[in-house]
Amino acid sequence: MLEAAIFVIFPFCMAFAAVSDMLSMTIANRVSVILLLAFAVIAPLTGMSWAAYGMHFAAGALVLAVTFGLFAMGGMGGGDAKLLAATAVWFGFAPGLIQYLVVASLIGGALTMAILYYRGSPLALITGNNTFLRHFANAKTGVPYGIALGLSGLITCPETPLMQWSLERLSAL
Repeated sequence: MLEAAIFVIFPFCMAFAAVSDMLSMTIANRVSVILLLAFAVIAPLTGMSWAAYGMHFAAGALVLAVTFGLFAMGGMGGGDAKLLAATAVWFGFAPGLIQYLVVASLIGGALTMAILYYRGSPLALITGNNTFLRHFANAKTGVPYGIALGLSGLITCPETPLMQWSLERLSAL
């Protein structure tokens, strides 16, 4: 049952954040809260040591400090900053966190370039009223970076310690 929660909660939150940011240019606080609370409850039940548990929250705090600075300078949205921090808690100080951040940067860069190209094309005028494309077409809005964060979370979720624990448990059956 614990494995099922791990397989569902993290990927669902990543997918929800991506779709939510695409449609509304916001990532609801509840996504970050669910990620934090789920980790806080599930991690000790997997046998994670208290030291490792604390280090996972320290990783989230460090990422939050950096992203809060970026938010204060106007470099990123508040929802993106909170989602990054909550996701960092699931990765902890591990190579998977670096992988997540690199993949998010690559997808985010490609997404930004694609949106800028789309905004400059005649296609944006034709499709700009579409529910799914309206934020992509509007040059006055930013880039819905939650799409990149969500996709990179889905791509790298097998690198989270809880997902690895779940996979090990299932492979032992």
